[in-house]
Amino acid sequence: MENPYSMKLEFVDDPNFKNKVNYSYSAVQIPTDIYKGSPVILNELNWTQALERVFIDNRREDSSLRWQVFGSATGVTRYYPATPWRAPNKIDLYDVRRRPWYIQGASSPKDMIIIVDVSGSVSGLTLKLMKTSVMEMLDTLSDDDYVNVARFNEKADAVVPCFKTLVQANMRNKKIFKESIMHMQAKGTTDYKSGFQFAFEQLLNDTGAPRAGCNKMIMMFTDGGEDRAQDIFEKYNWPNKTIRVFTFSVGQHNYDVTPLQWIACANKAIYGVCVCVFVISLMCVFSSLSQEYLDVLGRPMVLAGPKAKQVQWTNVYQDALGLGLVITGTMPVFNLTADANSQLVLGVMGVDVAINEIKRKTPTYRLGANGYTFAIDQNGYLLLHPNLQPKIINFREPVTLDFLDAELEDSKKEEVNTVQTTKHPHISNIVMNPPLLCSWLFPDNLPLSVADFESLLPNSFESEGHVFIAPREYCNELELSNNNTEFLLNFIALMEKVTPDSKQCDNLLLHNLILDTGIIRQLVEKVWKTKDLTTYGFLAVFAATDGGITRVFPNKAAETWEEDPEPFNASYYRRSLDNKGYIFRAPYLNDELLNPENDTIGILVSTAVEITVGGKTIKPAVVGVKLDLEAWVDKFKILASNQTSPTSDNRQCGPTSGCEMDCEANSEDLLCYLVDDGGFLIMSNQKDHWNKIGMFFSEVDPYLMHALYNNSFYNRKQSFDYQSVCDPVPSSNTGAAPRSHIFALPTSFKQSPFPPRSLFQQLLYGMILWFLQRYEVEAEGMDSRETSCVTIQTQFYFTNINSSYDILQDCGNCSRLIHAKRLNNTNLLFVVAEKMPCNTCEVEKLSQAETECILANTYTPAENTSDCGRGHSFRPSLQTLLMIQLFLLYPIASPHFLPLLL
Repeated sequence: MENPYSMKLEFVDDPNFKNKVNYSYSAVQIPTDIYKGSPVILNELNWTQALERVFIDNRREDSSLRWQVFGSATGVTRYYPATPWRAPNKIDLYDVRRRPWYIQGASSPKDMIIIVDVSGSVSGLTLKLMKTSVMEMLDTLSDDDYVNVARFNEKADAVVPCFKTLVQANMRNKKIFKESIMHMQAKGTTDYKSGFQFAFEQLLNDTGAPRAGCNKMIMMFTDGGEDRAQDIFEKYNWPNKTIRVFTFSVGQHNYDVTPLQWIACANKAIYGVCVCVFVISLMCVFSSLSQEYLDVLGRPMVLAGPKAKQVQWTNVYQDALGLGLVITGTMPVFNLTADANSQLVLGVMGVDVAINEIKRKTPTYRLGANGYTFAIDQNGYLLLHPNLQPKIINFREPVTLDFLDAELEDSKKEEVNTVQTTKHPHISNIVMNPPLLCSWLFPDNLPLSVADFESLLPNSFESEGHVFIAPREYCNELELSNNNTEFLLNFIALMEKVTPDSKQCDNLLLHNLILDTGIIRQLVEKVWKTKDLTTYGFLAVFAATDGGITRVFPNKAAETWEEDPEPFNASYYRRSLDNKGYIFRAPYLNDELLNPENDTIGILVSTAVEITVGGKTIKPAVVGVKLDLEAWVDKFKILASNQTSPTSDNRQCGPTSGCEMDCEANSEDLLCYLVDDGGFLIMSNQKDHWNKIGMFFSEVDPYLMHALYNNSFYNRKQSFDYQSVCDPVPSSNTGAAPRSHIFALPTSFKQSPFPPRSLFQQLLYGMILWFLQRYEVEAEGMDSRETSCVTIQTQFYFTNINSSYDILQDCGNCSRLIHAKRLNNTNLLFVVAEKMPCNTCEVEKLSQAETECILANTYTPAENTSDCGRGHSFRPSLQTLLMIQLFLLYPIASPHFLPLLL
């Protein structure tokens, strides 16, 4: 039924927010595990309502503002403008207090040591809760914090042996911590002193390593104990108490928590209120307890007053409301009351700035094809960079990509020693006449100016080939769009209203666009339209200029044109500027570059236009063609012939004959290839290879590719991608006991005729076990999602070999002859080889595919425990569980059955 008190709002699409929004109201999100009718929440909704007017006024003053958000310490999120909340998963697990921007804004930097009790009493469910709690604690840390984690029983040591001191709490280090925490095992006896001594020495010893230098604290997780370790505190922390100590009691047990409470309150007690010991008995409880510890750390910020009220900028992260990658400016909100105990951080105010908005303010077209802008934060992480492209969306953690990890080597490649090969007399006389593009495509006398300047008309763009305009801010009122047709219509409509000299337009940028449009139109009229493209085996011709114009001729060829309309972003444009001559690029297998009419594959060939003006050489444009593969393979086989006479009949060759070899006539015996500078197949005389055009050559002929690499025609370089996505690794059910659960009568049955508390605990404990088992199943299902990881990709490139070489490839049982030659003025390698006489050759298969980078384990397990003690996992249904519990309760309801139980 509809709520009679609910308000129906009308929403309008706003491309700036990528959502349907309502500008008249703000909206509220409350976490699923918080009761929406509690007095605290109702009070929070009441007083934050006043923010709505502030949000509206802010947007009226600055229309470029995006999401304005207030995150409350109670978990309430109020955001403007209002939009329907979209949970990223089936279950809405969003809690603003767990978001990166809230954590960074709600507390000052921390130096934290986490010590975990792994004595023998910590086992089973308690150990599992402890691991989960420690990992949740790590999630409350940001890149401004430093942390180390240690386990202790009779002695203490770091869970990651190579972390000798505190390390930055970045994503990479926290992931390493979590992997080691999951492998902790319980054994031995408890000695608090060993754990605290390790923690104090880590915090107090000045090793010169970087630290936060603000809050220092120790977080101890244990199942309980009687030791107070007073002599350790007297030695290291008293009387100044510069280090706070928080204690967490984990699991269901009957230990007295007084010693833990004393430890916490005796070390920097907060205003005399001894509430610093937390009890964790269920996984879902920790989020509220972590908020309490953040409240304690927020009090110094309140006391600091205006000094703490400074805007902090977060790392890049994925916006929960669909804005994409954003950074957020945050500021804490304090409750400045007379009562010192009530002076807390009420929440954090945040304003989002979309990364795409920053990109618009830093247009790359002003820097040239190979120029780009970047921004980094104080930790060296990128805020803006062309290679900042995380592959996981709705990611909970911030996107932390180091500047050095994003930068790749360019032209500075390491030099390799050239391996000389011995020429073989039977194929050393093969030559190659490289296929040259027709000179009419790139006329030397192309005019640089237009005598009669023509006004831009709607039909002038489409009359001579299809035109793509780079989506640049030519004028203030021009509405940008990623759809080229829509952007073109917007541009033409604006040109009918304003002149290129208008003050609201970038006159230089607009005049360059108009000038390039006229020049390219002359190229179409005077050159392209006078030729029959099909006779040359061309599917299309094109030209792209630095002014932002890309023209593809004929019009129908634009249907399969998938290059970026911004020339400076197109790979063919940048590669043509960086290299001399003709750059060949075959379509990748996943690209839809097939002509829908005749189902032909087009190979892109491009080159830069060089013009000398005032003694300086510039490259204002790139021109090229799209080759019809079938037509050009026929040309390739003829051009790849070394016949001395076109009428020669001696065209059959054998391994011992000195005949002339021919890639056309001897296609059954000879393999002829054109391979580009990256090791990808461009052309082949084998028809069954046509469906492999654009594939890495090792996938076509692994033995031949290995021979080319082994003879230094190619070198390889490994690069790391720190933003990759990998399939999850299935977790093993390790442990020393079966994962089934035994339900037994409590011992109090034999001592008391009516133990209601024990029975209630038994029933409650059974329900908890059932819930945890269900939670475990769901958690395992969630873990099956793709996760972020680091991958390695191997890239191949030409070495400095320019001459031709003859190679004898010896595979033990057989051998073959290979001839390879770099083609001048291109990025191609011409390869001729005999077919392999035998089926196998023991060589390394080269691959360019991305592979996951597995970090070396920091621990050495004594044995493989993946299947040890894995017993049967008993997961009862709720009905079965209730029947068992009722059976246990029945003797209490029928006292005459007690003698049977005794």
